[in-house]
Amino acid sequence: MIPIFQITRQYAQFQQAFDDALVAVAASGQYILGPQVSAFEAEAARYLGVRHAIGCASGTDALVLALKALRIGPGDEVITTPFTFIATSEAIVQVGATPVFVDIDPQTFNLDVARIEALITPRTRAILPVHLYGLPADMAALQALAHRHGLWVVEDCAQAMGADVRGQKVGSFGNVGCFSFFPTKNLGAFGDGGLLTTQDDALADRLRMLRVHGSRKRYYHEESGLNSRLDEMQAAVLRVKLPHLDAFNDARRRIAARYSDGLQPLSDWLTRPSAPPDALHAFHQYTIQLRTDDLTARDRLQEALAQAGVGSMIYYPIPLYDQQTHAGLGCDRSHFPVCERLRARVLSLPMFPELTDAEIQQVIDAVTNGIRETVGATASSC
Repeated sequence: MIPIFQITRQYAQFQQAFDDALVAVAASGQYILGPQVSAFEAEAARYLGVRHAIGCASGTDALVLALKALRIGPGDEVITTPFTFIATSEAIVQVGATPVFVDIDPQTFNLDVARIEALITPRTRAILPVHLYGLPADMAALQALAHRHGLWVVEDCAQAMGADVRGQKVGSFGNVGCFSFFPTKNLGAFGDGGLLTTQDDALADRLRMLRVHGSRKRYYHEESGLNSRLDEMQAAVLRVKLPHLDAFNDARRRIAARYSDGLQPLSDWLTRPSAPPDALHAFHQYTIQLRTDDLTARDRLQEALAQAGVGSMIYYPIPLYDQQTHAGLGCDRSHFPVCERLRARVLSLPMFPELTDAEIQQVIDAVTNGIRETVGATASSC
């Protein structure tokens, strides 16, 4: 079976460097916020083109810390996408604010900037775009809108480390950028880890204070914060990988191009991912959309792929407005026609830098055969 993601191949490629880095940390006796974290923060800041990069315990914590640092809380609203992982809206709820969902763009799957303004109220404090599947959101339009209405912009970059727009890395556009180093991410640790980025000196100081129980001086606590520190082991692993991130992402783009070329004959049955000409896609996922009104077709295709030895994944079958945790918001599905259409039609194919040419071809062949067997007769112009 070709998995949707394979971690161990990257470990094997850099095993000696990983082992040496981890043994050195173990021998040092410094395991929390030590020299490895400081060095990684400096290296990540240079790579991303930001003044400050602040390590934390996870991508979810990064979002919570960003919102807390901006003093967003009860009575406030944050506009975001419903088509992503729960951590995005969960963080909004964790600080006591209310997520306000906006439908998504049918081409990029990112939040539809044209729909945001109608949702802005006196309670709106921030916009939280997600660079979904590794494709940057329309940051120029978002920043212009936020500036007009005096709103913060918090970027969820969990799936897009290394993606950019006209050479500017995601995480450097908004007031705060939030990254995840979950092992399957483009830059993955050996466990959980996260990063916050900002150009604002005062905001960076506040973020550093909040990640250690609201303390700048040990045992003196200014406000309630979090215990959210990137540990030395994870920082050491990330330092080994960071110099290779562009090569990892280049490999993902080459694989995506192979997929797109190989699946081009199926254009009547599916749409392939693409990016605006000024955006560099990081291809955390390669996600196709079926062009059919048969709501069982995607699941039948997924089963056909499994039978052909090809893994796949649905990101995301349940939009955030349909999650039980947000039932109290009373969201109406009819307000999200694009999201409703995509939830039943998207399917992500295997995507990791170490995929071989033979595996890529096997995926293309499996999709081709599966589409013709399960979807061809029900194609439409969706």
